[in-house]
Amino acid sequence: MNSDDGTTVLWRPTGPEELALVRESGWRVWPPRLPDQPIFYPVLNEDYAVKIARDWNVPASGVGYVTRFRMESEFLSRYPVRQAGGETILELWVPAEELDEFNAHIVGLIEVVHEFR
Repeated sequence: MNSDDGTTVLWRPTGPEELALVRESGWRVWPPRLPDQPIFYPVLNEDYAVKIARDWNVPASGVGYVTRFRMESEFLSRYPVRQAGGETILELWVPAEELDEFNAHIVGLIEVVHEFR
């Protein structure tokens, strides 16, 4: 998870609407959460992100994407790792009201690494 450069790689499974907003940001930030979405959930495992994108996003919207991005590891230490199921089902729970600050600690660009239809 942590790399030698002080960053941590995270993944985010996403649908087309959220991805369009990320694209509009220049691939730099996650969009604000909707009123019924109090938590932003990046995941710590690429396989888990693939499963969500393929098994949940595709049926819901016809396409699912897996994105990858880097965060400052020191900043991420404020968010405990949550086990949302099996041993590798690991997430961070970022309160919606902290998303702007979270975005400020992204290192580089958000990139699409998988697409499922």
